[in-house]
Amino acid sequence: MKRSRAITGAAALAVAGIATMATATTASAAPAAAAKYNGACGSGYSVVNSVPVTGKGTVYLTYSAKTGKNCVVTVRNSPGKKVYMYTYLTATDGSSDWVYDSGQYTSYAGPVYLPGKGICVDWGGAIESVSVSVSGSNCGRMAAGVVTHH
Repeated sequence: MKRSRAITGAAALAVAGIATMATATTASAAPAAAAKYNGACGSGYSVVNSVPVTGKGTVYLTYSAKTGKNCVVTVRNSPGKKVYMYTYLTATDGSSDWVYDSGQYTSYAGPVYLPGKGICVDWGGAIESVSVSVSGSNCGRMAAGVVTHH
């Protein structure tokens, strides 16, 4: 079973910085079909936003109206050998610690959960050396936020 971790903002920025400093690799095979949400957050969670991890997979933001929680999971296009993966979620206003999951995984990183009723969230993920982050999204409704590809 995967474990989520809560960390302070400064430590999260350091971890995210390491993931974004790596250089992208060139794929020689044909691109795989886009990753579909895998239901990892559990029953009652619906996808409210998503962002592609260019050529590698997709990060999904889900929400449960019953629990009032957001959940994020990063899913690979093509599961296979273990590769570095990362997923994170935090409140945009800094009112919560970052929650994240990172490690060597075959298909997905996460899920990570955070109470999200009526708040804006920052979230994202990485697969190998390709990362993406979304800032100030959803805010208790469907909203795109600012997407940054690394």
